[in-house]
Amino acid sequence: MNRMLQVVAGFCVSAALVMQGAHGAAPAPTPAEDQVEALRNSLPDTPGTGRFPAIKQVDPRLPGQVIYRPADLSKLGGTKLGVYAFGNGACSDDAAHTRLHLLEVASHGYLVIVPGSIYTGPGAIPRPANLPPPGPNVVLTTHAQLGEAITWALAENKRAGSPYRGLIDPKAIAVSGFSCGGLQALMNARDPRVATVVMMNSGLFVEGATTMAGITADKSLLKTLHTPILYVLGGDSDVAHAAGMDDFAHITHVPAAVANIDKGHGGTYWEPNGGAAAQVVVNWLDWRLRGDAKAGRMFRGKDCGLCRDPAWRLQTKGLD
Repeated sequence: MNRMLQVVAGFCVSAALVMQGAHGAAPAPTPAEDQVEALRNSLPDTPGTGRFPAIKQVDPRLPGQVIYRPADLSKLGGTKLGVYAFGNGACSDDAAHTRLHLLEVASHGYLVIVPGSIYTGPGAIPRPANLPPPGPNVVLTTHAQLGEAITWALAENKRAGSPYRGLIDPKAIAVSGFSCGGLQALMNARDPRVATVVMMNSGLFVEGATTMAGITADKSLLKTLHTPILYVLGGDSDVAHAAGMDDFAHITHVPAAVANIDKGHGGTYWEPNGGAAAQVVVNWLDWRLRGDAKAGRMFRGKDCGLCRDPAWRLQTKGLD
């Protein structure tokens, strides 16, 4: 199983196709890429390493989205759920495409909501044949769905009979996304309910407007940020590296950090429990949403956790 995970971790096909094909038609997957997708589908869901083993599920009260959450909400104790609205790679409608990462985040006490359906892995349903494949000019999910997820979660926090009633912290809300999904998150950065943004292998194009999946935006979108923001990038071989680093250079009015690990655009999503990048995200969320100073030490100070880890290159501004 570990060897399978290592093979799978080197690829993130659909999101890379969108970034590489953003100015034209994306190439069809190769037989090798199809084989990797088959391997991914064979992997079991994992409960994550946090205190609250996680599951994924569909809730009929939230059509068109998938939820990742602690399996037993009665064991949260004094922990309130943070909300993590996440856009898929390629802005696709496969809400299970990065499920190991999402389950890991959920296991630390987060309600993760992702647009789409479960089209890969355990519990997958057949994808309707009339839907087009992901591509730069195809709209399968929208940035509005991330805002709708937040609205739904906050309503469930108050609704009589809701399993989430009184369990959600309305001040602990993050938007995030992978590649094209990061653009969906950034489109929600202005939402006053959002307390932090996490960009995964993503960024606005260095030159000209970024146009994909029904969204057109340029660097002026960064001015809408009103919260701290974290970029997690895959190093020089990440097709989104230049864009993400250029975003970071443009951000001067809110605290920002960019953490690079040499994994390419595929990141660590398909390593066990989402790999090292998932741990970075969890610590960022715990720090920015819950005020956990220990988690913050991964990013702050000359002797910070990522500063001492040779696998990572960290740059920050305004965190202190």
